[in-house]
Amino acid sequence: MPTDPASGALSVGVPLPGVDAEIRTDDDRPAPVGQAGELVIRGPLLMDGYWNNSEATVEALTDGWLRTGDVAIMDAEGWFYIVDRKKDMIIASGFKVWPREVEDVLYQFPGVREVAIVGAPDAYRGETVVACVSLASGASVTADELIAFCRERLAAFKVPRRIIFQRDLPKTVTGKIMRAELRRQVRETSRQEA
Repeated sequence: MPTDPASGALSVGVPLPGVDAEIRTDDDRPAPVGQAGELVIRGPLLMDGYWNNSEATVEALTDGWLRTGDVAIMDAEGWFYIVDRKKDMIIASGFKVWPREVEDVLYQFPGVREVAIVGAPDAYRGETVVACVSLASGASVTADELIAFCRERLAAFKVPRRIIFQRDLPKTVTGKIMRAELRRQVRETSRQEA
């Protein structure tokens, strides 16, 4: 399987025969090759809708196309790469911030064991980037060091404004980091500090 050179994502493949797939922009137009957007698919193998949930069905299905909620890229050969989840996107000062891009930078810092990027409400920016970080055993890293590291490698609007150190990040039983729980914790902390 090929790897996307920009994001480092491993391809999820090409559509099965009889299945159509596209990357769509925010205004629901087909995205140019190499541009990130929402992955939409249609074909005979897809669901007809959500059981007893017409509202969710209307939100997910448009003219036979299923909105996956995945942010993806298609290359010139037709390979697809999932790079993030649409619901995890942060809008900071009107700019889109994809958590995975910031996480990939922070994972390069020695001593960082786990990291998850979430958005927190910000009166000036709309949302601000917050990094929840778990360090490797024995590592000694400061928030200022991580922020400086990010400033050297990311656009200013993508740099975390806050670093929250945690012993362990919350995970599902399958080991997936629970972003929704981290967002809730960060928002609760923001309300208490206000």
